[in-house]
This record gives sequence, structure tokens and C-alpha cells, in this order.
Amino acid sequence: MLHNLRAASNTWTGKILSALLMGLIVLAFSIFGIADFFRGFGATKLASVGDAEISSESFRQAWQTQLQRLSAQTKRNITNDEARRAGLDTQLLNQLVNDAVIDQRAHGLGLAMSDAAITSATQQDRAFAGIGGTFDKNRFADVLRQNNLSERGYIEEQRRIGLRQQLAEALGGEIKTPRAMLEVFNRTRNERRSLDYVVLPVASAGDIPAPSEEELTKYFSLRAENFRSPEYRKLVVLAVRPEALANPDAMSDADAMKRYDDTKAARYTSPEKRSVQQISFPTEAEAAEASAKIKAGSSFDAIALERKLTEKDISLGTVEKGKLIGDIDKVAFELPVGTVSEPVKNLFGSVLVRVTAIMPASVKPFADVAQDIKRELSLLEARKQAQILHDKVEDARTGGKPLAEAAKAAGLEARMIEAIDASGRDKLGAPVADLGDPQALLRAAFASDIGVDNDTIQTRDKGTLWFEVAAIEPARPQTLEEVKPRVAQAWRDDETARRLAAKASDMVKKLDAGTPMAEIAKSEGDLEVRHVGDAQRKGQADLPPGVVASVFNVGVGGAGSGAAPGGRLVFKVLDSVVPPLDMDAAETKSLDQELRSAIGNDIFAQYAAQLQGEAGVKINAAILRQVTGAEAN
Repeated sequence: MLHNLRAASNTWTGKILSALLMGLIVLAFSIFGIADFFRGFGATKLASVGDAEISSESFRQAWQTQLQRLSAQTKRNITNDEARRAGLDTQLLNQLVNDAVIDQRAHGLGLAMSDAAITSATQQDRAFAGIGGTFDKNRFADVLRQNNLSERGYIEEQRRIGLRQQLAEALGGEIKTPRAMLEVFNRTRNERRSLDYVVLPVASAGDIPAPSEEELTKYFSLRAENFRSPEYRKLVVLAVRPEALANPDAMSDADAMKRYDDTKAARYTSPEKRSVQQISFPTEAEAAEASAKIKAGSSFDAIALERKLTEKDISLGTVEKGKLIGDIDKVAFELPVGTVSEPVKNLFGSVLVRVTAIMPASVKPFADVAQDIKRELSLLEARKQAQILHDKVEDARTGGKPLAEAAKAAGLEARMIEAIDASGRDKLGAPVADLGDPQALLRAAFASDIGVDNDTIQTRDKGTLWFEVAAIEPARPQTLEEVKPRVAQAWRDDETARRLAAKASDMVKKLDAGTPMAEIAKSEGDLEVRHVGDAQRKGQADLPPGVVASVFNVGVGGAGSGAAPGGRLVFKVLDSVVPPLDMDAAETKSLDQELRSAIGNDIFAQYAAQLQGEAGVKINAAILRQVTGAEAN
């Protein structure tokens, strides 16, 4: 449509019609207003919170930001479906609603923060500090750009956050953690128990005869769902990956040397670096006075000590030329090691500079990097080959050929995977190897259908993965005859576990009655008695997690058991030690701060919930589903 309008506007008739059309639009704006003109093209209000609104666009931005953050943390793509199943949509919406009611209350109470206060806090924020440790406007601009914020937008966001913090501090800032709570957490975190234990091996269950047909049938009927056949799909797969096409040995030394020479300065040369210190003075006069003292026999370190500056305060780090500010950079890279500069002016006064070490420039020799360069050149060449093959396959597919034939047209061979389930396993339960990008392929293949022309999948090495669904075998219940060996093994495993649990239970009763662990161990076949002296709730290397939980669920002198690799573990708790609560210890102070924060957050959440009830919250569920992709399902 836009193309047609542009084409028409090149003629006199088109220009006249275009002018008339624009005139009508301007007239409509002037009569009805821009908002009225667009009203009715689709609602944009996701929620109303009192007098405030949460737009679908603001929620969409927050939603995408959350998905990107989760994807970065998990190092895989988090889909809308996965996020919704985890409840992220409702959590995020509730957070935005909470922010809206808190912002309204802050406004109603007349709370305020000046631009000057926000600017001052921003300039002191270490996140925006440059190499010299002071505020770096370029770094600040980069952070804003990465987060799609203007300076005004950033200031307004910081104002809202600051006002919310003021309310939070007013509600819970003076909360003190009850000592009883600290005692409970101290016991939970720091209690250590010692115990003796033995492991009943699988052999202790005795000989287990094969189940009868009746036992097997009954066992299967109660657990038939556990033996369902998953959905399997027959796939035709073609992968063109540069890494598979690359052949570093085919690269010549001459080509590698040329690449080395072209990139040596940028990639293989380490520039000279210097460890630099500076002492800042607010005035030139003070800097000159300090410089005179050093020339008279004092030292740089003595001046720093006199001004109560630590090593951290005066260090500018180990840097290369061009990384320091203004004239400091030039002076630092002209000074001999150990000497102190004359006073150097900067934006905030004057400084004295000292170089403590020099790391000369160095160049990696060609022999050390030749193989890496050949591998790189080979991969670049392989990517060109991969693109040529990609185009040939796509040309054949565009001509209507199925994937297997399109592969042959490009001189390739498609792979036939006879059966694969959504977890990437075949019918024998073994993982299917060499899937390229398994997660992406399986996700796409199980969202597709037979005969669908699927989008290609880009592999991590910038290759291409094609697939077709050739057949689908739906998930279904299986008969006992189909899975009899699996059922028989499951029955045997359960029977073994039951017998071991029964034997362990008898051993626990004897321990509770006072029989020594060594005596019980001897009667069960000279089992080895082992000792653990420092079991904690957070875990112990020699004990399975389930056993650790059981150890702390009985009193001192009590016994218990739990499943363990290779059998079942039986234990007796010998002692418990809880270190006294030390209110001056760093760990206790950290715990106190953590609990105060948790209590404050809980109070603040209750306060926000009350405000929501007072303000009245309305949510457009249809728009929420649309924004999070639920309507597409």
C-alpha cells in the first residue's frame, strides 16, 4: 500500500489527491483530537489502579525485559508459554499494580525528590564511574541507551524508586528482629550433628523371585500411566554447519601469515601498561605545597598517609595509554618508574601522579597462534560454502521439492530419524545424537505438523538446520505385553526397596531400644559402621539430601533411615552442637539485616495490598493474554 501511495505521488494527479487526503486528516485531528481519532482502533489499557492506568505497551516492555533477563540467566531461549506456566505474567502485573498504588500514595502524601538530589546521587553511583573513579558521562549515556532511557526518563524513574523507598523506610525502617527469631535461624543454619550409620546393600533384600503373572498384572494396572508410550515423530533433518565443513589443515601458512600481519596490532599485540597512582588536591596551591615537600625529602606515600588516603584511594589501576583522563594520561606515560610528577591540573583541582610499575608491550609470535588463525580462516571459508549450500537447498525447496530431494539437489544427504520423543530419545530410551541444536529442533518439530513448510533454524555456528515432520505416532497407553520387561524390572526395584525399608525399620527399632550400632551391623553381615561429625541442614557430602532431612527430624539419640545410592542408609544421631548466638559476629549481623529486610518487605507488601483494595484494581484479562502470547494458543 505504501509503495502504491509513493508511486501515485510522483504524478500531478497523485500529488493533488495526496494533498486533499492530508488536509482531511489534519481537519479530523483539529475537530476530534488525536486521541479521539485513534480511539476504537484497539484498547491499550491493560489495568486501571485508582486514577492510574497500566498500558499494554508498558507491560509488554517489562515482559520482554523479564524474558530477556531470564534467557540470559538460563543461557537458553525462554518462551512466552514457559514464562506463563511459571506465573511470571501475574507476578509482573502484580508488581506493576503495586508500583502504581505506591506511586499514588506517595503523591498524595506530598513526598518529593528534587532533580538536584537525584543528579547528585547519580554522579556518586559507582555504576557510572569511569577509570579514574569519578562520574563518566559517556558511561552513563551508554547505560541509558542500553535500557532505552532518556536522561529525563531516568530521573523520573529514579524519583519514583526513591519515593517508594521513602515509604518503605517509614513503614519498616526501624524494625528490630526479635532475638527469638535470630535464635531459631541460628539453630537452623548452624546446628551440627554427629552420627553413626551403615548402608544396607541391595543384596540385603535377599533373593527376589520373578513376579507371577497375577502380581505383574495387578502391579501394571495400578501404574499403567507410568508406562505410556510418549508421542514419537519421524523427522527428516538436514544440517549445514560451518564447523562441520571447516578444514583448518587445508589453509596455507602464507594465508595464515597474511592474516597474522593484518591483525597483529589489534589482536596479538599487548600495548604497554602502567600501574598508576594519584593524589588529588582541591587547589593548585595545595598540590604545589605537596610537590615541594616531596622534593625536599618527603615521599608520595607519606603525603597519602598525611591525607588519610589508603592504597585503594590512590590507585588508578594498571592501564594502557589513552585510558586515563586528560593530561594525566600523557604525564603517566612519560614518567619513569617511581618518580612523582609535577602538579597536573584536572577538572576538580590538581593531582600528583606516580608510576609504580611498567609492563612493556609484547607481541605473540606467529608460531603460537598459527593453528588458531588457520581454524578461523577455515571457518570463514566454511561459512561461505555453507551459504552456497543454503541457497541451493532453499532454491530446491522453493521449487516444491521435499527436503530429502532438495538436499540431493545440493549434493547433500538428509538424515532420517525414525522416531524421537520431545526429550530427544528414541524408542529404546537412548538419546538421539548429533541433533545440531537439540532444544531448538525439538521445540520446533513438536510444534509443527506433517506437510508443514517449516522455518529454518540457525545453529550457534551460523549454520542452518532444516527439518520436516514425516510421521507422527501419538502418545498412547501400552499393553502389558509391550512393556513386560520394564514392568518386571520396576516391580523388582519396588520390591527390593520395600524389603530394604522393612529391614531398616527393624534396625531402627533395635537402635531406639538401645542395641549398639556395631552389634546390629555385625548381625547384618559385618556392615561397615561409618561416622559423620559435622552434618548440617544445608547438606553433607557423605549423605544424600533425603537422609540429611531425616537426621534433623529426630532428636539426639534417635535413629532413622533413608534411601541411598546402592541400598538404604540407617543412622543414629549421637550429638548436636549449636554455637551460641553472637550478636557481634559478622554472620549474625548479616542474618539480622536479612531478616529485617524480609520483615520490612512483608509489611510493605501488606500495605500495598491494602492500598490496592482502597484504590480498586481492574484488569483487562483479554489484553493480558494478547500481550503474553496466550491468545495465540
